[in-house]
Amino acid sequence: MFRESFLRPTEPACAVAIESKRAIYTFNLTSVNAPDASSTRNGLYSQTYASTASVQDYDVVIVGGGPVGLALACALVSPLRRDSSLRVALIEASDLSAVRKWQPEGDSFSNRVSSITNASREFLQGIGAWDLVDESRTMAIEEMQVWDGVSDARIEFGEATLPSGRGLEMARLTENLNLQRALLRRLDNLSSPTFTILDKTKVSSIVPDTERSTWPVVHLHPSQSSGVAHQAPERREQTSPLPLRARLLVGADGPSSPVRAFSKIETYGWSYDARAIVATMVHDGNLLTSFGTPRNTTTAYQRFLPTGPIAFLPLSTTRASLVWSTTPELAQALLDAGDDVLARMVNAAFRLPDLSMRYLHQFILDRWHAAVPEVVGADGKMSKKGYLGVDEIEGEIRWRERAHSIDASSALSSLPDATTRTSSGMIPSADAEFYPPLVGHIQARSAASFPLRMAHAERYLGQGVRTALIGDAAHTTHPLAGQGLNLGLGDCQSLANAIHTAHSLGQDVGSFTALESYPRQRYLVNHGMLSAVDKLKKLYGTRNGPIVWARSVGLETINELDGLKRMFMGVAGADGDADRVVRRRTPDRDIGRSENREGISTASAEAASGHSSLGNREEVVSRLESTSHGVPTWAGMLASAVEGVAGMVDVGTRILRQRF
Repeated sequence: MFRESFLRPTEPACAVAIESKRAIYTFNLTSVNAPDASSTRNGLYSQTYASTASVQDYDVVIVGGGPVGLALACALVSPLRRDSSLRVALIEASDLSAVRKWQPEGDSFSNRVSSITNASREFLQGIGAWDLVDESRTMAIEEMQVWDGVSDARIEFGEATLPSGRGLEMARLTENLNLQRALLRRLDNLSSPTFTILDKTKVSSIVPDTERSTWPVVHLHPSQSSGVAHQAPERREQTSPLPLRARLLVGADGPSSPVRAFSKIETYGWSYDARAIVATMVHDGNLLTSFGTPRNTTTAYQRFLPTGPIAFLPLSTTRASLVWSTTPELAQALLDAGDDVLARMVNAAFRLPDLSMRYLHQFILDRWHAAVPEVVGADGKMSKKGYLGVDEIEGEIRWRERAHSIDASSALSSLPDATTRTSSGMIPSADAEFYPPLVGHIQARSAASFPLRMAHAERYLGQGVRTALIGDAAHTTHPLAGQGLNLGLGDCQSLANAIHTAHSLGQDVGSFTALESYPRQRYLVNHGMLSAVDKLKKLYGTRNGPIVWARSVGLETINELDGLKRMFMGVAGADGDADRVVRRRTPDRDIGRSENREGISTASAEAASGHSSLGNREEVVSRLESTSHGVPTWAGMLASAVEGVAGMVDVGTRILRQRF
């Protein structure tokens, strides 16, 4: 937990308060007397305070310059708002000029991509950022194929399952850098005199203000004082950044959030025993269907293996993004084996039965453990790279295919000669479209992995410290549903609306009363998503016979109900909602949404503030669920439905065991 103590100041805090008055405040500041000797021990304060003799005042300070932090900044300074006079600052540790200058080669793609739902895209359009995204580097998702890696039960999403009137797209894939660059360009184009970016600048500490103890003061890292402060309409060098004092401090600073630590907000969750392998895959885009027509290249594929799901996400007609969740040991073994071996294993993971995949995984691990590490590079780092040849893994795959009677012309064949055959113009088998195109190779230096975990903050607003959390600072989830960034953009929309509404009503934008609508709107939505994704991962992470049967029956039953699938896609964001686009609201409208300012629902107020008469967070969430929407994703609903069937099977099994 973040904790600091400072020496007692040499002059009274009241003198500092007089010296640091700023015209931005619309109320009179009250001086705070310095504590007497009885309130200190050995010359130290029990509470940290910051001298505000030389600070820069802002209405909102955002820590974190990723897509979520930049989106919130765009929403707050948008000229579409008549009340866009808020003074906003954004702090980012990295050099954002590298993002501004990002110019990738046409055929190469970053390995960090996100699926932007139609609802999120409308929000980005509403703040003027989406028009600056390079759409030639985005790809529509028009169809989805999702299936069980053990039973091969399948669910399909296509045109018939899309909400009516929304076009043919379920979502759009884009590189995170593409979106981040567009948001920066939007902020640069706005040239708002009330907005400042401090990049190449780290937060060294966050402490309460001396004159208003709930106001956070952000101290910047001295070693990064040479960072450039970008401030419209002109940019200036800031050799020694002054501390920033904020009415509201927003943490968009990732899972290890300093803002969350300062706010003393606990998180709950756990690390999965898994890592996600990400890479950019290259495949042949000139493929045919069984009817001889060009094959659709806008289909996403996902197979749920017991060790973790693997996803094929199209980026262009010949490129796709890989997200493969598996055990940490196997992830490292696959990366060490090299790109060619990884490509062969990706093809096999989408096609071979679970029994053969288990054999191949064990074969790779045995070879990896037996390999002798070698020194790589000048730093003396030990590595097992290249321990397995591509000919060896192809031989093992070929042997497993013969064992399963998989013909070389079958869509289940994962060997490279199938790529040559289909690209030469031969008509593939009828079930070829159920599986992704065969991967030819992995883009150089694109393969990597990162750990997976689920975490959720106990609350989104600090208690008495004027802070708010958004994005990964508030919640992190497994990537199997592709909703992480979309949840963060939803946070931005809700928080920006709360801030603008408070500002238009003349309220203090950092007060709890002004921001109470934000956690009330977002906490249960995010909680539902995190819970559903976690359940889905656990549901498909077992080979237990009754559970496999139950989830397969549930999946295939839902696949026959287009109306139900259409509803799933609508709540998952495929049906964009114009009301989600950031816009100016009238005070009456906003008050109407919150029912009444002083008498909001007890459960909502308790959850937002972190105080509860119910005894624990689970009971608060349970009460809130009675007045909230359901899980906001097709994956969540599917998980709940199938898990319910599995639960009934489990109960029946226990009864039979007791009787017999």
